[in-house]
Amino acid sequence: MTARPPPARPHVGLHSSFNNARASTEWGEDDAWDSASDSESPLRQSHLSWRATTTSPRQQIPPQAAPKPVPRPSNNSSSSTLAFSYTHVSAPSPSSYPPKVEEESSSQLSKGGGWMVVRKPSISQRNTDGKSPQVNCDDMNGDGDLDADMVIGDFEPEIEPVVATKARLPHGTMKPDAEEVVNDPFCRLLRSSHAPNPNLSSTLPENKTNIIARSGDTEKFLRETSIRHNRRLKFIDCLSKEDVDIAELRKLAWAGTPDDLRPIVWPVLLGYIPLPSNLRVPTLARKREEYLSLVQLAFARDRQSLDQQVWHQIEIDVPRTRPGVQLWIQETTQRSLERILYVWAIRHPASGYVQGINDLVTPFFQVFLSAYIDSDPELFDTSLLPQPILNAIEADCFWCLSRLLDGIQDNYISAQPGIHRSVKRMAELISRIDAPLYNHLESQNVEFMQFAFRWMNCLLMREISVQNTIRMWDTYLAEGADAFSQFHLYVCSAFLVKWSTKLRQMDFQGIIMFLQSPPTQDWGDHEIELLLSEAFVLCSIWHNAQSHLNAR
Repeated sequence: MTARPPPARPHVGLHSSFNNARASTEWGEDDAWDSASDSESPLRQSHLSWRATTTSPRQQIPPQAAPKPVPRPSNNSSSSTLAFSYTHVSAPSPSSYPPKVEEESSSQLSKGGGWMVVRKPSISQRNTDGKSPQVNCDDMNGDGDLDADMVIGDFEPEIEPVVATKARLPHGTMKPDAEEVVNDPFCRLLRSSHAPNPNLSSTLPENKTNIIARSGDTEKFLRETSIRHNRRLKFIDCLSKEDVDIAELRKLAWAGTPDDLRPIVWPVLLGYIPLPSNLRVPTLARKREEYLSLVQLAFARDRQSLDQQVWHQIEIDVPRTRPGVQLWIQETTQRSLERILYVWAIRHPASGYVQGINDLVTPFFQVFLSAYIDSDPELFDTSLLPQPILNAIEADCFWCLSRLLDGIQDNYISAQPGIHRSVKRMAELISRIDAPLYNHLESQNVEFMQFAFRWMNCLLMREISVQNTIRMWDTYLAEGADAFSQFHLYVCSAFLVKWSTKLRQMDFQGIIMFLQSPPTQDWGDHEIELLLSEAFVLCSIWHNAQSHLNAR
């Protein structure tokens, strides 16, 4: 499918991994602009895939022809309110997802210069079924007679063909049980609980050469694999109960959730999927049907019947959602995002749609999409999805987004009092935990609102990648309903203090430029977990000491 070209004046700032500074041929530095100039952007045609029909909501709704352009509204308060915080020049990384664990493990096993042992099985070594024998790690430490060659240096040439083969796989592979999972996301748990404990032989490349690195690296890899497997079994055991113990699930999720279990764990933690097992499937079916009915009602008539100001702003922001990432420049994905945002906005008239909410959909969409595919969600062609699966992903994103925003809705109502309150508390906290940094910011006339507003409004999604955000949200959801406002305050404070030494050596311009694009492009789970741990310490000390914060 040919992706629709971006707007004439693309807004580079509106994506979650802007700091992943990789050159992009489509989004250059000269294209950065301020969102206050929305009224200058040419309107684009919108292709709604929902129209009025007398069919059941469960049936696929055919697309309608492109409607006429919407008249430009005279006043756009949401864009002018947030304009000053949305100008960046960095292009996003094409994908924020790290390589597969199997690829990383094989690559790590091949590193390390010096003498390496390479087992090259001969025909006589093969089993009767034609498969290569499993590697015995004990042979590494013993004096057995190995049928191997001694070579010097790395084995990059040996594993390059394997990595290249994986890179050539099409990014459109559906999981074989996708049709089953769409109706019952818990159906995989029983199969997962009987999965064998992974071992080294299942992670090494299955080619003519089995590579064994130094025994220390091998033992570390096996130990980490065993820990991950045992932790995964704890998740499965908790989720497989007749009534999920939410306290136990929160405790497990705080330290991170296995990738393939997030599509189940997140909705349970958000309260979208009920805890009793007998209610899960019927509740999912009912909520998904309800969402399709809401979409059908919202787009039942022609485009002129829509709330023009809300729809106009959504039309502008959707193409700016993570520009340069294949998943979010596809028409199918953008139409889903438009429907999610518009239905949410008209159901919440006190706030309506505000810039930044579009970013909050992206972690949910990528997590739920991953339940049905065997490839990187950011590279997947969503036009390949069967309509029932796309409907399910869209509905699940809508209800989970609604649950999340229910806890921080005062961030988006008129005057955004929630954000102003959080920024003020952050300034008070920094004055206590890092007085030299606070004094330097004051001496340079740097106001916290100039950088922390976006941190609160977009939940740091402009500062870290979506994959980092997904790991962070594991902990946020485990913390409870207030985490996206209360705990997030301490995460932002820990994030600022992390750069204290560098910031105290900069002037006003340097500080603002640094905080708009901090060097987090190489961050992984380890850096996010350190940040969360530091935030937890700050929260434990200061959350119940508000009188001390106010006594300045």
